[in-house]
Amino acid sequence: MNKVLSRSIIALITFIGALSLLATTVTITPEIFAQTNLSSMQPSANISQDSTGPPPSSIQLPTTQQQVDAFATSQPCLETKADRTPQQTEGPYFVDEMLNRSDIRSDPSDGSVQDGIPLRLIIHIYDFGRNGSCTPLKGAHVDIWHANSQGLYSDIQQAGTEGKKYLRGFQVTDDNGTVQFTTIYPGWYEGRTVHIHIKVRTLEGPEKSFDWTSQLYLNDSITDEVHTQDPYSRHGIPDTRNSQDGIYTGPSLDGLVQANSGTRLMLNLNKDKQGSYLGIFNVLLDSGQQQPAQ
Repeated sequence: MNKVLSRSIIALITFIGALSLLATTVTITPEIFAQTNLSSMQPSANISQDSTGPPPSSIQLPTTQQQVDAFATSQPCLETKADRTPQQTEGPYFVDEMLNRSDIRSDPSDGSVQDGIPLRLIIHIYDFGRNGSCTPLKGAHVDIWHANSQGLYSDIQQAGTEGKKYLRGFQVTDDNGTVQFTTIYPGWYEGRTVHIHIKVRTLEGPEKSFDWTSQLYLNDSITDEVHTQDPYSRHGIPDTRNSQDGIYTGPSLDGLVQANSGTRLMLNLNKDKQGSYLGIFNVLLDSGQQQPAQ
């Protein structure tokens, strides 16, 4: 009887060990990513107003170039026009610097680099306006800009950063409608939750033919963790959470969402073993739609 019991215990321990090994080796491959549709990569619109956003994903970040390429390749869009990404205000800090660059951490005016936790962004842009179906938008200019670890935007006279150009830049979408940026986790300033501004434009010669603008938000629990670390801790914990932010909880400018439009604008964030973050977001827009006034 004791021998039978001993063999059962050994078998159970072996089974548990195998499960643990499997859990620690799960990673993203191109095949797995290809089976992930757009809806699963975006947070649900049914998140409550008090939500801090989707929790960190348990899936590991890509570690090889092949896996990175899989993340950066957009998949067929199965969404409808009702799923379009809501627009939000441009805000007072957009400066059209026309800096075509993927890594926006440096300041070309003096060569300095912004200190902070690295954040890599992969953004896919899809359009309903070309033929009525949802297809990748090629050749669009995608700008992003946000505050540094101390809550300051560059090139703003009131902030004492006039002439600086850190944490600003644009990229042009490739054949997959995709752009990538390397930046830092954003800081905060009084009265606003942590966010990243995004603008998508299509240009015909020197004239813009389409302009879509919004803001992207980050999970409050991740933001709190980040702001306990240097250099963010010098500025303290943010004074405004997502659910307390008037723009996050308000309606979208285009009338798509009547309240809590920020719940449709949450970055899907993953953390790697080095403490850096990868953020993924899919923008679904209609280039044939009349654009709201900013």
